[in-house]
Amino acid sequence: MMNSTDDFTPPKTNHRTRVFALIAFMVLCLIISAFGGAVTATSVNDWYATLQKPFFNPPNWLFAPVWTVIYFMIAFSGWRVWLKRGIGNAKGPFAIYGAQLALNLLWSFLFFGAQSPLLGLIDISVLLVLIMANIVVFMKIDRLAGILLLPYGAWASFATLLNAAIWHLNG
Repeated sequence: MMNSTDDFTPPKTNHRTRVFALIAFMVLCLIISAFGGAVTATSVNDWYATLQKPFFNPPNWLFAPVWTVIYFMIAFSGWRVWLKRGIGNAKGPFAIYGAQLALNLLWSFLFFGAQSPLLGLIDISVLLVLIMANIVVFMKIDRLAGILLLPYGAWASFATLLNAAIWHLNG
């Protein structure tokens, strides 16, 4: 695997292609956010409201702005790696990137859609490992790309703890 110290010529792209790619990464993350939000909305005001929650549960209004910022950082991180290597020269890192995004979306379907804190906890535990792996592999390609994922890792760590507490309190 190449790292940031390797002598590697990034793919040749023009300004229009770079801007289009950034928009594509943003749209991908916003679609995932929108689908996850739509599933969450199906039970956040009824089923979720009835659950016992730990003392450190943030107010519901906080989740949307935090996730919005995080999704933009995820998109920008992916774009930076794409600028450095392209998809074809970073297949492994982008496989991890795609897998963590898929598990991120799946969590909403499991926790809120299926109303299962246990299935959500299983998913988010694997998701957290993939986020950490994503940080490591992106950091080797582009330091800022890895750094941009650190808040995501921190928030997912907190979300894992919150999910575990909710499962424990309601199990």
